[in-house]
Amino acid sequence: MNQVQLAVNGTLMRGLALNRNLIQIGATFLREAQTAPCYRLWSIRDIYPGMVRVRQGGSTIALELWEIPALGLSQLLLQEPPGLSVGRILLSDGTEVLGILAEPYLCEGQVEITAWGGWRAYIGSLTKS
Repeated sequence: MNQVQLAVNGTLMRGLALNRNLIQIGATFLREAQTAPCYRLWSIRDIYPGMVRVRQGGSTIALELWEIPALGLSQLLLQEPPGLSVGRILLSDGTEVLGILAEPYLCEGQVEITAWGGWRAYIGSLTKS
């Protein structure tokens, strides 16, 4: 069976709300990683994040790498919220993998959370408030 690496940066991560969607398609966790410093991150109504690649003003974002069956990618995408899609993500080590990105319109008017460095850190700050 063909496998692909997929970078996830939000609720698909281990222990979070939609991680079961990865497990159901037979995904295997590979490792934690970071993007290259060319991404910005927004909280979409504090439900899930939206990550966008930018030309300037970006930062590194924490994410997880998973190996998934290629045939499961479409099933996974259909379960993602509207405005999220698959694109290429540049990792801090210079490699590129497929990953979940937000369409820019989705982030308009939302709270930018890039400074937290990732979704886990941001949602962790909410529980401490």
